[in-house]
Amino acid sequence: MQTKSVLTLADANTILDAAQKEAEANGWAVAIAVADDGGHLLALRRLDGAAPMTPSVASEKARSSALGGKETQAFEEMINNGRTAFLSAPLTATLSGGVPVLHDGRIAGTVGVSGVKPDQDVQIAKAGIAALG
Repeated sequence: MQTKSVLTLADANTILDAAQKEAEANGWAVAIAVADDGGHLLALRRLDGAAPMTPSVASEKARSSALGGKETQAFEEMINNGRTAFLSAPLTATLSGGVPVLHDGRIAGTVGVSGVKPDQDVQIAKAGIAALG
């Protein structure tokens, strides 16, 4: 039998707090989603001023990162490089901004951010993950 690391609600809140701090320090209005390793939502935060669609997009980015086992940026790059058939994959958010939370080389959960430029979404997600130490 194997054991695996999982994100707790306390972990999710730590991620959300740090990600929110990063977003607010830069004046960015975003939504931040934290999901488990199966892509199921653990926590979601929509900052003041974030567009109405951002919570859904952030949640789907987190889900797609979990199901695909990598940053969603990799899927976006595949499509942009001509692998358009990848659009038929069962991942619904193939845009940058979904980042896995790794522990001992395995995905313990994921973070999805939506609301600003792709590299900024990733920056916010990684700031949240870094707070776990």
